Amino acid sequence: MLVPLAGAVALAVLLGVAAFVIFNREHDCSSGKLPLTVVATPDVQPALNKIAGNYNKALHSIDSRCVEVKVARESAARTENALVAGKFKGDVWVADSSLVVERVRSQESVTLPEPAGSVASSPVVLATAKSSAAKLEGTLKPSWSGMVAAANVANVDGPGKKVRVLALDPQKNSAGLAALLAAAGTAKAAKQDKALVGALKELSGQLVADPTALLASLTVKSGDRVPIGVTSEQAIHVHNTKKPDTPVVALYPSEGTLSLDYPLTVVTKDAAKLKAAADFRQELGKESALKVLRAQGFRDPGGKAGEALSEDKGFTPAAPKAMRAPDVKTVATMTQTWSRLNLGTRLLTLLDVSGTMALPDPGTGLTRMKAISKIATEGLSLFPPDSEIGVWNFSTHLDGRGKDYQEVVPVGPLTESIGGTLRKDVLAQQLATVEAKATGDTGLNDSLKAAYAHMTETYKRDKINTLLILTDGAGNDDPDGGVTDAQILDYLKSAYDPERPVSILLIAFGPEAQAGKRQMDAVAKATGGEAYIAKDPLQVRDFFLQGMERRICSPNCDG
Repeated sequence: MLVPLAGAVALAVLLGVAAFVIFNREHDCSSGKLPLTVVATPDVQPALNKIAGNYNKALHSIDSRCVEVKVARESAARTENALVAGKFKGDVWVADSSLVVERVRSQESVTLPEPAGSVASSPVVLATAKSSAAKLEGTLKPSWSGMVAAANVANVDGPGKKVRVLALDPQKNSAGLAALLAAAGTAKAAKQDKALVGALKELSGQLVADPTALLASLTVKSGDRVPIGVTSEQAIHVHNTKKPDTPVVALYPSEGTLSLDYPLTVVTKDAAKLKAAADFRQELGKESALKVLRAQGFRDPGGKAGEALSEDKGFTPAAPKAMRAPDVKTVATMTQTWSRLNLGTRLLTLLDVSGTMALPDPGTGLTRMKAISKIATEGLSLFPPDSEIGVWNFSTHLDGRGKDYQEVVPVGPLTESIGGTLRKDVLAQQLATVEAKATGDTGLNDSLKAAYAHMTETYKRDKINTLLILTDGAGNDDPDGGVTDAQILDYLKSAYDPERPVSILLIAFGPEAQAGKRQMDAVAKATGGEAYIAKDPLQVRDFFLQGMERRICSPNCDG
């Protein structure tokens, strides 16, 4: 009886030894550790760090060295700068969006491989306080088109009367960039480019530093407009887990949306680390890792949600409709559009105060002077506080014999004080009280030449430099002669510098306006600008938006 027992013991020992050998071959750390540094965006870093901890405990071996994964935390923008500068110190990069990775890959100075797949996803959605969601019904449909309509500064009677839209800077935040692309794509498909420009201009003044600050800003006070914002679904989950006084719900755009897709890019060229990166990438695709990600408010790469994104927590578990991801060229174009639209404004307004401005306008019941003043007030109200604006009046002999213009408010920041009063208030007071010079003729050309020379000499590269002319359209009428129509065109064509562009925006109002349209067009287009005839003072909002649109193409605009 002892012989079979001895055989069984021997077999057990042999099997144990075999298992021990196999285990140690797979978890062989005899040659030390193999460090692998993963650089991840702050939102996904905690989940990846937890997965890495479990992975490290399991002793994954590569060439007799146990892989030790460290997950560092860094914003996508900062990593992008490091990669472009050749100073990236990690082995693997997990950005929050392929939009950022492709932007880096498009740089000629950077050699970056294609991402090795996505580790998670989080749709970009609209967000509002749970307590105010009901107030939006009937006012704003959850959609990108609804957001554009609410933010459009020119749509004074639109949903913006009851809704205030907050945004993330698309140059610093991937969710903000995705929202910009989704909204722009929707607006362009609906041929609402002008509305988009009005919305982007307004949103540039409503930027919030990061998702945390944006979600904390969604509190509604009695009587205030309901604030809505744009962020990732996962950011809302994180906000609500902190049990804030104002929990937030996600609103899913009806047109569909773009998602943060958390691409994993292997940057290292070290042979051993390439093996380690591939092994860790495989680990991230396992159900155990996906469970960790879903518990922290992410969806898996296919859009599957976990309990963290349940309906009772303010989410829709089913994956939202996916919009087609834009190509690199589209991303670059929209980023440039945003940058150009948000360059600061430097504007000198030439205001016609000649005698004909005292005549009544049959359509409004106002004098032409009052109508033009209203147009100016409407237009100037569209510009943000950091704008630099000034006003010159023009007629004939306004500032002594032979000088047809008078500097009323010098060009400078609206927030700057002039004699103890903010320039913004000085401008408003001037426009409200300006009167026509009863005996004055329209000395436009002399005034235009002086104003254009001034704006050219004082040009600022960090701003869009514009000369705005507001007139009743009677053209140049100077009994003393001065600069002729042909001479002013020759001057503007020679003075215009596409490297330092000063464009002319000319708005005329009154029954004589149409007769002078040909010369108006020639004057404006000599500087890459535009001329308009206003039939209603409120129409000026559209003209200013069209002028802002030209920032995108300037100085190479067609027609």
